[in-house]
Amino acid sequence: MDAMRAHARTVLDAAWDAGIRYFDAARSYGRAEEFLGGWLAERGHTATVGSKWGYTYVADWHTDADTHEVKNHDLDTLERQWPETLASLGRPPDLYLIHSATLATGVLEDGRVLARLAELATLGVRVGLSTSGPGQADTLRRALAVTVDGLNPFSAVQATWNLLEPSAGGALAEAHAAGWTVVVKEAVANGRLTKRATIPPTLAEICGELRATPDAVALAAALAQPWADVVLSGATTVQQLESNLGALRLKSDFSTLAGLAESPGEYWQTRAGLSWN
Repeated sequence: MDAMRAHARTVLDAAWDAGIRYFDAARSYGRAEEFLGGWLAERGHTATVGSKWGYTYVADWHTDADTHEVKNHDLDTLERQWPETLASLGRPPDLYLIHSATLATGVLEDGRVLARLAELATLGVRVGLSTSGPGQADTLRRALAVTVDGLNPFSAVQATWNLLEPSAGGALAEAHAAGWTVVVKEAVANGRLTKRATIPPTLAEICGELRATPDAVALAAALAQPWADVVLSGATTVQQLESNLGALRLKSDFSTLAGLAESPGEYWQTRAGLSWN
């Protein structure tokens, strides 16, 4: 555990030194909140922190476990995980999101959960949701229509958008226009848009023209979306982070890469078959 904590600090220090000021965690990301909270306190940094509730980590650090996370979007889970997040981070998160909300879980129709989230919003926390799966746009549009006592308590969303899966773009633009904070996750498609994968010829051509790595181009394409406020790196090593940061210097017309998009169903089926790491 000490080695993992030290490694996390090394990557976080590198990110901070590079100017990164938004950090993402979740109750189900092992000890991510604890490591992040401890690092912020130790360094005395002031950063924007997002976290998520609704999944419980159960793999005990075994990447080959049959089950890694258990999903439950009920009030009991929210009431248990909110104080756990406060204790681990040592402070309230700036963004607090339902982890991978979908229409199927019913969380966006659960009056008790929505009322509790509305209470947290009155404390200054930007509550919202993260989305996954081929129905991201439908889920987000339902969230945009939620009301509690005449007001929508939500003001933030974290969604998957990348060159292979851009289908949520329209709904994310709507959220941005409504004043929500929009955070992009999985911009490198869980490694499929990095040099460890087989890179499509059109992407390889752009990489050559820009003298950039595929992950940097993929992240730059996400950053170029006018509705994107934050694009997450997802780097777990300093080397990955340095490669990702190459996105910040890239300016190009990424519309030539629109042909890389897969159907949402195909994309998410492929993603479900990727190994856990």
